Amino acid sequence: MRRTLRAALAMVLLPLAAVLTLLAPQPAAAAGLTRITGFGNNPTNLNMYLYVPDHLASRPALLVLVHYCGGSAGGIFGGNGHDYVSAADRYGYIIVLPEATRDGHCFDVSSPAALKRNGGSDSTGIMSMVGYTRQRYNVDPARIVVSGFSSGAMMTNVLAAEYPDVFSAASAFSGVPAGCFATRDGSQWNSQCSGGNVRKSAQQWGDLARSMYPGYTGHYPRMQVWHGTTDTTLAYPNFGEEIKQWTNLHALSQTPTATDRPQSAWTRTRYGGTGAQSPVEGISIAGTGHTLPQGGMLAYAVTFLGLDRSGLTTPAPSTF
Repeated sequence: MRRTLRAALAMVLLPLAAVLTLLAPQPAAAAGLTRITGFGNNPTNLNMYLYVPDHLASRPALLVLVHYCGGSAGGIFGGNGHDYVSAADRYGYIIVLPEATRDGHCFDVSSPAALKRNGGSDSTGIMSMVGYTRQRYNVDPARIVVSGFSSGAMMTNVLAAEYPDVFSAASAFSGVPAGCFATRDGSQWNSQCSGGNVRKSAQQWGDLARSMYPGYTGHYPRMQVWHGTTDTTLAYPNFGEEIKQWTNLHALSQTPTATDRPQSAWTRTRYGGTGAQSPVEGISIAGTGHTLPQGGMLAYAVTFLGLDRSGLTTPAPSTF
């Protein structure tokens, strides 16, 4: 008898619960990471992921966010790059996330093809992603920027050198100068560069970057570089070599125009200006290894990259 009553009660309550569920307020579906295929020339079979926040600025900026060795688009999106995602929700900019698919999931910053504009390696595929996004959204061409961590920081330097007419600013966490990792034996690893043993003059570094886009005479992107002083994966001397390269590309002295400490372990030097968007900015983190970015750092990068402009408008169009 009790079983019969319970069964009858269930038959009455289940439809009622379904109705109440339908009537109850539902949370809004949040924007997510979308896989894009068929985005254009992609000689090294990269994956492309796109993040378009629910509300876009009327003229959104575009951030290319490049992961570390062994990483993934999803890993950086939900992990140490997530503050960029939160800022995109706030300021309405778009994020393109390239993903390496070769063994080790590192980006090619070593081969001759990688170190030449439109050379046919990873940088070529990444620029196809940028072009795809620009065709579909009203992207502000003056605010296309790039940032990356470790292998992604090395790619950040390469992209800024090869496509200075596309990128307005870059922020590299634990990287090396553009061209430093060059190899000609098919290897993707350059132990001399990773160990901080490749030293050049500022002019030599600048000329190496200029050789990646021969004949270009325009402006180069603003560059922000971050490095831990105890980094043993991409050794700390690479920080100083990056400063040499980018001050030379901006025709600046290597003597800082401003030095301060935003946090106790940080030393920030600015070149060619004193404000938050100086032409070149370096931040070294005392006692820190290959663990960047850390909490709070991306907020400084967002400002440097010029991503913190408001002006959200209507919901983003659905194109997928």
